[in-house]
Amino acid sequence: MTAASGQFRNMHTMIRVFDLDRSIKFYTEMLGMTLLRRDDYPGGKFTNAFVGYGPEETDTVIELTYNWGREEPYELGTGFGHLALGVNDIYAVCAALEKQGAKIPRPPGPMQHGTTHIAFVEDPDGYKIELIGLDTM
Repeated sequence: MTAASGQFRNMHTMIRVFDLDRSIKFYTEMLGMTLLRRDDYPGGKFTNAFVGYGPEETDTVIELTYNWGREEPYELGTGFGHLALGVNDIYAVCAALEKQGAKIPRPPGPMQHGTTHIAFVEDPDGYKIELIGLDTM
């Protein structure tokens, strides 16, 4: 069985967050995703919230995991790279995000070794999200 046989589907990416409500607000209000579901697991002392641009049955989504009682933000480590979202008019999107208070450590512009325009925005926990200008690819 191979991935090409249609037996596999990318379902979600999970990231641990320090302040779940703040993260949900960022992904829904700033990035335009929908809160698809939020489930508490008292026995495990954690909450999962799933956000995305479409239903989990057909779209890849992001799982935000909040571990109850955490007193310190997570260290991002060196293994994780970034999430990537395609956008139209990357300059207008970044201007709107910046106006809402988003951190944009890499403003929009062409890639160093290409013509596609990209930018990076940070979520409240410091995770990098690459914005890719669909109209510049």
